[in-house]
Amino acid sequence: MSKITQYLNEHILGEVTSAESVRQQFSRDGSILSIMPELIVSPRVTNDIRKVARFTWQLAEKGHVLPITTRGGGSDQTGAAIGKGIIINTLAHLNNIIFISTKNKDQFAHVQPGVNFGTLNEVLKSHGMIIPTFPSSFNYSTIGGAVANNAGGQFAGRYGLTGNYVTRLEVVLANGDLIETKRINKHELSKKKGLQTLEGELYRKIDGIIDDNKDLIDAKIGSKTTDNTGYSGIAKVKERDGSFDLTPLFIGSQGTLGVMSEIVLNADFYSGCELAIVALFESTEAARDAADSLTSLEPASLEFIDGALFNEARDNYGKKYVFSETNANKDIGAALFIDFNDFSDNTRRRKLKLTMKKLSKLNTASAIYTSEDHSIEELNAIREVSSVMIQPETKGDSLSSIIDNSSIPADRREEFILAIDELAQKHHISLPLQISWLNGVVHARPLLQLHQISDRQKTFKLISDYIELVIKCGGCIAAESSEGRIKSTAAYAQLDEGIVNIYEQIRIAFDPYGTLNPGVKQKNEMKTLIADLNPDHNLADFAKYAPRV
Repeated sequence: MSKITQYLNEHILGEVTSAESVRQQFSRDGSILSIMPELIVSPRVTNDIRKVARFTWQLAEKGHVLPITTRGGGSDQTGAAIGKGIIINTLAHLNNIIFISTKNKDQFAHVQPGVNFGTLNEVLKSHGMIIPTFPSSFNYSTIGGAVANNAGGQFAGRYGLTGNYVTRLEVVLANGDLIETKRINKHELSKKKGLQTLEGELYRKIDGIIDDNKDLIDAKIGSKTTDNTGYSGIAKVKERDGSFDLTPLFIGSQGTLGVMSEIVLNADFYSGCELAIVALFESTEAARDAADSLTSLEPASLEFIDGALFNEARDNYGKKYVFSETNANKDIGAALFIDFNDFSDNTRRRKLKLTMKKLSKLNTASAIYTSEDHSIEELNAIREVSSVMIQPETKGDSLSSIIDNSSIPADRREEFILAIDELAQKHHISLPLQISWLNGVVHARPLLQLHQISDRQKTFKLISDYIELVIKCGGCIAAESSEGRIKSTAAYAQLDEGIVNIYEQIRIAFDPYGTLNPGVKQKNEMKTLIADLNPDHNLADFAKYAPRV
C-alpha cells in the first residue's frame, strides 16, 4: 500500500486502493487506449471528493501533479474515463436517486453522478416520465457520464442531447471548493464576482472571456448547436438579459473543469406506445432519398443503415432477421428504421399511413415491415444490427469507435458519403455507415488489428483524415459525445486559432495546475497517444449488454 493510499484512507469515508488488479481493471474504458492509474478512490459522500481534490491541489502547489479522472461505468469511447493518478469511481457509492418531482410543470430528477441511466428512466417511467436523450449505452452507463459527454442516442434528433435537460449542478472545483451552478440574474452575478474565492474568480474570468470575445463566440461557437468540441457551452453561459449560468460549461467537459457530485435534470412526459417501421432498399441512394422524404412526418427517430452491416452479420455471424427468409442470399442495399412515439394512437396510425403512402409513391422499397405485424423487439434487432458484431470473433480484430459521433448537415450529406468511400479505399478499410437522419449524426466503426504496427500507425492518420473531411463538409466533430483524448489533437488542429485560445483560457481558469483529467480535450503528443494504444482492445467488459454503436 502506498503512503498516499494510506493517508487518504485515513481521511475519507470511502475506500482507496492501489492494488494492481484493481488498477488494471480501471486502466481501460470503451476506447482503444489503456492508461494505468496510481490509485482508485470510491467516495461515499461529496466531502470525500472535496478532500481528494484539496489534497491534489496542495500537492500541485508544491510542484507535484497527481491528476484526477472522474469515472462512471467506464463506457466512454474517447479515452476520457482513464488516466494517470487518481480515478474517482462514482459508480460504487454515489449512485443514489436523491429526489424525483412529479409536479406537472416542474418534473425533474435530482441524482448523484453514478446513477445508471437505464435505472433512472425505469423509475421515471413508473411516474409517467422519462429523460429521452438516453445514449445507446444506457444499460451500463451513468448519468454523470452522459452529462460529462453531453451524450445523445436514438431520439437525439427529436429531443436533443442530455445537456438540454440539465438545470443545476453541484460541482467540486479543482481546489476542493464546492459550488452550485444554475442561472442567476445580473444582481446575483455581481455578488458572485465579488467573492474572494475560486468561485468568485471563475465568474470574473469567464465573464471577461465572454465580453472580450463576444463576436467570435457568436459567429464560430454559438452557430453550431450540436458541437461538443472544446468548451462550446461558453456560447450559452451569458444571455442577452445579462443572466449567467456556468452549467453549460460543465456539460460535455469530461471532468476537465470540475467533478460533478449532484445533478438535476428536467424530465419529459413518457409515451409508453411505440410504432416502428423498417423499409429495405436495393440501393443506398434510394434509401437516402426516402429518408429525406420522411423527415417531414416528425418521427421520434429515423435511421439510415448501410446494407453492408446486414450482409456482414449474415455472412460472418449467421445472423437472421425478419426479412432473412425472403432475402436468403440476397444482399441488402440499405434499410431505414422509422419510429413514432406520439401520445395519440390516432396520430401514430396517421403517420404510419403517410409513411406507407410516401414509400409507395417513391416505389423504391423492396420490403416493408411494421410493428403492427411484427414485434418491436424483432424490428429493434434490425436497428441494432451492429450489436452482433461489436465484439469480433477473430482474435486480434477490434471494432474501433475512433471516428464515431460526428454530424453532417443535411445539404452536405451526399458529398460526405461519397467522400467516405474514397477515404475507406485510401486506408484499405470498410466503413459502412449508420446515420441518424434527423440530426445527421454518423456512426462508423473501422475494423483494425492493433497488434499490427501498420494498423497502429493508421489509426491516428485515419482520425485526422476523417475529422478533416467532417470539417470540410461543414460538420461537427463531436456531436453526441465530446472529443476526449483520442480525437482532441486532430480536432484542435482544425479549429480556428482564436477559438482554441478561448478554450485554453477557460481550462486554465478552472484548472490552473492541470490536475483535472490532463490530456483530455487538449492537444497530445502523437507518440504519447500511440504509446497508450491498447493492442488487446475489445469490449468484452460490456459484452453482457450487447452494446451497439
